[in-house]
Amino acid sequence: MSSKTPRAQTPLTEGLVVASFGRSYRIKLPDGTSLECSTRGKRSDIACGDRVTIQHSGDNSGVVESILPRATLLYRSDAHKQKLIAANVTQVVIVVAAVPSFYDDLVNRCLAACEHGGIAPLIVLNKSDLPQSDAAWEALANHRALGYRVIRLSAKQDIAALTPLLENQTSVLVGQSGMGKSTLVNRLVPGAASRVAETSLALDSGKHTTTGVVLHHINARSDLIDSPGLQVFGLHHISPEDTAHAFIEFRPWLGRCRFRDCTHRMEPGCAIDKACSEGKIAASRLVSYRTLIEEALRAKARRYD
Repeated sequence: MSSKTPRAQTPLTEGLVVASFGRSYRIKLPDGTSLECSTRGKRSDIACGDRVTIQHSGDNSGVVESILPRATLLYRSDAHKQKLIAANVTQVVIVVAAVPSFYDDLVNRCLAACEHGGIAPLIVLNKSDLPQSDAAWEALANHRALGYRVIRLSAKQDIAALTPLLENQTSVLVGQSGMGKSTLVNRLVPGAASRVAETSLALDSGKHTTTGVVLHHINARSDLIDSPGLQVFGLHHISPEDTAHAFIEFRPWLGRCRFRDCTHRMEPGCAIDKACSEGKIAASRLVSYRTLIEEALRAKARRYD
């Protein structure tokens, strides 16, 4: 029998994930200090904004042991994997711009993810100083008509329209590359760029990367999570029924189709299709919905091949 005395482990400590780069995390502790943490094995289900328990390993490092219950989780998925974006957020700020032009379908997908996840969306049209901005504003008319909050600003000139909407919120910025999210973050959180670079270097062993997610404290009551630019937003984790419900203008017509299992794609007697033909549902929104359903059905078919 060994005479060695087992090494006592330090008590678990709760903390907030303030940066996520792959499977490396920066955790802010209650005393304001932070630790660079990893996970056990290949676990990758931790998101920026999560509250976690960690085991201190010494040398300013630790291991994440568990994730505390989440209020919300924003993530996207394809046929093969899920990509966590942020946890415990109260609103999603969808940043678009006239140049480069934004994808209306991507906005619709983000809105559907918000509806499904119970998170308030806010659409920000950036670069309002550009002459193409008026056309981009008109392209968002359908979303304004649905009651979604849509504002316009120029991050390089004036962000006064946005700042009060971030107060007392934990917000996450999402959007395509080139929409001006970084400029917004730097205006809202002076010095954010240098802190992101510092965090990136620390968590990626000296390799600078722009693929991480970082939480910034705007003030004592308001946090802002910056996420990398995205080009796709898969929603394979949402069932067809829940996808239809996530398009809020569909809700009055759900249950009125001729067939109970109507997918609102091509079935006769579809109430959603009829509402669209009567101008009560925007055609672009129905196209986005049908694209999502087709993607889900193709993925399901591949799984059973």
